[in-house]
Amino acid sequence: MMSTRWNDDEQLLADLGAAIRARRAVPDRLVEIGKAAFAWRTVEAELAGLIYDSAASRAAPTGARAEPATSRRALTFVTAELTIELEVGPDSLSGQLVPPQPGTVDLRDRDGVTAGTARADEVGWFVFRPRPSGLCRLQVRTADGHEVRTEWTRF
Repeated sequence: MMSTRWNDDEQLLADLGAAIRARRAVPDRLVEIGKAAFAWRTVEAELAGLIYDSAASRAAPTGARAEPATSRRALTFVTAELTIELEVGPDSLSGQLVPPQPGTVDLRDRDGVTAGTARADEVGWFVFRPRPSGLCRLQVRTADGHEVRTEWTRF
């Protein structure tokens, strides 16, 4: 346990060392998720939950061959009024808004900064090139003003 007062340099160094060791005990993934959760907060945007990720269903049985590196990943995010279907390819992230409708799709990085913007056409199709990397989310604004954001995801 750390003391609240430091009467000597030895105690201060011991307490600082304990603090650093405690920080290292938290997995980096949890620290990254925590920072991302507070990086971009939009009260009016509805959160679209991930209901399908093809990568989660690809667990190969023991002894089975791995899928080729060029395979595509499919993800589906939903709210009560909008579904966002995504396909992650080797060099792009493409998607469709369902029901089909025009809108704007912003790609936000883990710091909440817009890393790219795509226009969804009248059938809801949009694409980002190159494929995003790292932890990010999509922020969708439909033509009628409805705002939706996805969960933080690694594409």
